[in-house]
Amino acid sequence: MKIESLIRLLAGVVTLVGVALAYSVSPAWLLLPAFVGFNLIQSVFTGICPPSIVLTKLGWIDAEGIIRWGGKK
Repeated sequence: MKIESLIRLLAGVVTLVGVALAYSVSPAWLLLPAFVGFNLIQSVFTGICPPSIVLTKLGWIDAEGIIRWGGKK
């Protein structure tokens, strides 16, 4: 799986979880999908994507940008 696909999957899941929590718990949870949207927009302009930085530090992304589940091998 390429890193771009994983980032889109992660953004979609976090957005849906935030909306579900806003519906069932508190409208304040709408800040979570708003943060995801802001992060996606800033990554377009800056090229900095926090989830990819974390995954790289964990050793889950190789030099070609492909996810290697389970870390370094």
